[in-house]
Amino acid sequence: MTTHPQDQLPAPAGHAPRITPDDLVTLLGDNLHAEVVQHFVALSGATPEYVERQVVECLRYLYLVSRHREQLSGLFLPVEQDIDEIWHYLILQTREYRQFCEERLPGRFFIEHRSIGYEDYQQEPGREQAIEEALRWIPLYVREFGPYDEGALPHWTIVRFLHDQLNMSLRDIAALQPAGAP
Repeated sequence: MTTHPQDQLPAPAGHAPRITPDDLVTLLGDNLHAEVVQHFVALSGATPEYVERQVVECLRYLYLVSRHREQLSGLFLPVEQDIDEIWHYLILQTREYRQFCEERLPGRFFIEHRSIGYEDYQQEPGREQAIEEALRWIPLYVREFGPYDEGALPHWTIVRFLHDQLNMSLRDIAALQPAGAP
């Protein structure tokens, strides 16, 4: 992972997180959070800190889908497979997952899952629309959680691509706006 000097700069004004990781853990519930972390630490052999970050990024994804249903519902999952696996695990905890979606997340609806590979997804809307949809997540994430940081890069595919392959700083990524925005 490439680090850019600009990544160390403070976040642009107005990009302070509204929803903290602790807020998300509270929404999920401490017991289920601990269970998920313990399960994936044992399964993957990753450190508890890394798995906790994976869980937070999964919860951020679900929070965004819930809060911004019209803009994001049905779009391709812009996070890595490990995050998707955490989501699968949460879904299997049916009662707790339903309560989380319908009673604690802002949209108050059950977030359904559909598996489809990226190559297949690009065929459905087309490559350009798939890119536009992937970029749609960035300003919403920044508005809710503050700018992406180095810890988020391994988990958000499009952000990591912009950072590592196009050499965009995290600050530049945080400044991206959806197509057609002023």
